[in-house]
Amino acid sequence: MSFDTEINFIRSCFQGEGFIPLHEPRFTGNGKKYVNEAIDSTFVSSVGKFVDQVETVIAIKTGTAKAVAVVNGTAALQVALRLVGVKPGDEVITQALTFVATVNAIVYNGAHPVFIDVDLETMGLSPMALENFLEEHCELREGRCVNKKTKRVIRACVPMHTFGFMVHMDELEMVCAKWNIAIVEDAAEALGSSYKGAPAGSFGRLSALSFNGNKIITAGGGGAIASNDEELAKKAKYLTTTAKVPHSWDYFHDELGYNFRMPNLNAALLCGQFENLEAFVESKRDLAITYAGFFAERGIKFRVEPSETKSNYWLMCVELSSEKDRDAFLKETNAKSVMTRPIWKLMCDLPMYKNCQTDLLQNAKFLEKRVVNIPSSVRI
Repeated sequence: MSFDTEINFIRSCFQGEGFIPLHEPRFTGNGKKYVNEAIDSTFVSSVGKFVDQVETVIAIKTGTAKAVAVVNGTAALQVALRLVGVKPGDEVITQALTFVATVNAIVYNGAHPVFIDVDLETMGLSPMALENFLEEHCELREGRCVNKKTKRVIRACVPMHTFGFMVHMDELEMVCAKWNIAIVEDAAEALGSSYKGAPAGSFGRLSALSFNGNKIITAGGGGAIASNDEELAKKAKYLTTTAKVPHSWDYFHDELGYNFRMPNLNAALLCGQFENLEAFVESKRDLAITYAGFFAERGIKFRVEPSETKSNYWLMCVELSSEKDRDAFLKETNAKSVMTRPIWKLMCDLPMYKNCQTDLLQNAKFLEKRVVNIPSSVRI
């Protein structure tokens, strides 16, 4: 089977003859102007007006009370988990089908990941699979969810919106509320997406965002913690700025903190990028419509946004009919300079996480063998 038609169509979408990347950043508008302004101000590191501005914008865009800009999305998730009470020896539930940073952030807190299946529709954490796991393996003891097998407390749950497709958050919230499990939303891939009108980043006690170079908007790196709990968000700011007690001249730190601050220089670039967010989302949604029509005619499933959601279509993907077809598609597209990538390997198949508890992961295993990301850059 040849994929020449698919390759030529993808090229036509980007009007490119050479290498077509998976997702490259777009720098338009005021970003360079703001960066130069930050340089001229000499405030290029951990404080400056653009850090304050971008935190305000992030809170607005996520519909939250307060946001804290940090060095990357992994750091945001790590601190958010600590803030909801995750301690060494606890367990945190997440999906097996995710990027490794989701799980690494759990382990940075000394906690143990537990891997649950995803929904086929969303490719994100399945509320039904979670409920089934908890009913079978857990019990409430003095208000805490305890894993009967390991005797550990399950302290938190981390849903991740795969490629910008939103998890069924209301159903997940009901399950976690029943079992007294805190939700920390991994919205690293979903800025600009929404679920039943509520923006990604607005769910759970806290959420984590990413502005890595391959995200829909970028600070070169960068991330953020957002929350509707202002006190938690203030504590996040404190912890990520080395837990320094405010003082006009003295240095005193009264607990373990982190140097996770986003530099003003990166925040300046991000302020410019945020001015383009809505236009970038619409560009990507237009590309998704074009892709969907073409692949339907070719008999290949293009993954579309679940019902009652709006997706930013961060990374677009097709679902091939078999692992063999997936591998053939990957080989041929990359050989012809059209960048494609398979979905991630399941976390429980990585050497450092192979002994973690899981459920059957039927949907995750199905998707792992079939899903491929295709070029998804903003077209401007």
